[in-house]
Amino acid sequence: MKAFPLTLAVALAAGLSAPALAQDAQGLQPYVGVMGGLHDFDNQQPAGGPPSGYRGWVAEGVAGLNYDLGPVVVGAEGSVAKGFDKDIDWEYGAAGRLGLKAGKDSMFFAKVGYQWTQFNDKTVPLADTDRHYHGVTYGGGVELSLADMGSTAETSNIRLRAQVDTRGNFNSFRPMVGVVAKF
Repeated sequence: MKAFPLTLAVALAAGLSAPALAQDAQGLQPYVGVMGGLHDFDNQQPAGGPPSGYRGWVAEGVAGLNYDLGPVVVGAEGSVAKGFDKDIDWEYGAAGRLGLKAGKDSMFFAKVGYQWTQFNDKTVPLADTDRHYHGVTYGGGVELSLADMGSTAETSNIRLRAQVDTRGNFNSFRPMVGVVAKF
């Protein structure tokens, strides 16, 4: 019989907190996107890194979750990129983001995370058995909402995105552009 008051207390607490949880859920914004660009390892690389001059055009899919805190947005995203030219085969990454809203629905953002790159077998010298390179990545960019680009709508679920990332001590240069859809 002692379990009944505890169960009732938990049910009441859950019932009273449900509207607050629903209000918090309104600030969550999942999104997906498709981007393309060039990853260039032209700068001097650290020991264990790819030889200078490795590069490749990549097509990337991103998925993430933002939390709207008013003028500030925090979030996390994951990415998978497939190289379709030159030295890069696959890239995988995860990053945290911090954004500042601009206009009706656009945002400037900074991000930091970790990224793995797998190079094509054909481009890696035979003496080098490690075809993977990984490290801390950071960068920034902008997401421009269609609502801020002449549309009469107050908000838009579609954003044009441009960003530039790098690794380590500016060991690579990775400009990307694409489209992001939020839900």
